[in-house]
Amino acid sequence: MNFPENLKYTKDHEWVRVEGNIAYVGVTDFAQGELGDIVYVDITTEGEELAHEEIFGTVEAVKTVSDLFMPVSGIVLEVNKGLDTNPEAVNKDAYGAGWMIKVEMKDAAEVANLMDAAAYKTFIGH
Repeated sequence: MNFPENLKYTKDHEWVRVEGNIAYVGVTDFAQGELGDIVYVDITTEGEELAHEEIFGTVEAVKTVSDLFMPVSGIVLEVNKGLDTNPEAVNKDAYGAGWMIKVEMKDAAEVANLMDAAAYKTFIGH
């Protein structure tokens, strides 16, 4: 299982990659493994300002549907359109091609409240 050191993690199993005031968000390798084969990613919040922990979309796997939660508050600038036709990218490359949204952060200090890789590994029992 992969836990990139340059990312931050949430208790809801989202990851965050910060680039200046922009955050890329997706689900962790652990989460995609727990969900199983992902068949559909439904995110309709592009252009919306959402608060920390608000739902920004859902991911549908063969067995279940899971809500996706904002790890930081901000405006959803972009949704990964590649997931419309290739949702399995979340399974194959959770931290790369499987990214879900790009967010302009409202308060970059919120990132400090997220877990680093070591804390996330402990959180999931690895």
